[in-house]
Amino acid sequence: MKNIASQTSRRHELIADIVGSYSVSSQAELGELLAERGIRVSQSCISRDLSQLGAVKRDGAYTLDRSDIADGDRGALAAYGRGVDQAGPHLAIVRTATGSAQRIALFLDRSGWREVLATLAGDDTIFIATRNQTEQRALLARLRRAMA
Repeated sequence: MKNIASQTSRRHELIADIVGSYSVSSQAELGELLAERGIRVSQSCISRDLSQLGAVKRDGAYTLDRSDIADGDRGALAAYGRGVDQAGPHLAIVRTATGSAQRIALFLDRSGWREVLATLAGDDTIFIATRNQTEQRALLARLRRAMA
């Protein structure tokens, strides 16, 4: 399972690099550019990757510009975040106002913050998995600054 996750992470990095460097107008074109870099995947995989990365099509080309989401939800993190804590060496917990956890978790998932491996949101609590304790500490500090 770890190998699949690292392949997905690597593919996401390549897609972000390609979309940031070229005007990519179709999933087929993106597939060709990935293939040139040794990554061969199906159209459905590319579609899923683009969705997971929060890609949108603007002016006929894909972009990962998350500013529309990030600006509003960064404010939501400051407004509705109630506190952060750690749980073990790889898990951070964010407490939010009632009903805010899923919106903030979506922001965290799409933020591009390297420390965020995955999130799980309830109504007022978010669990955030990190790769290691160093990333956990960095994430906790970043979250505390964002909520200040």
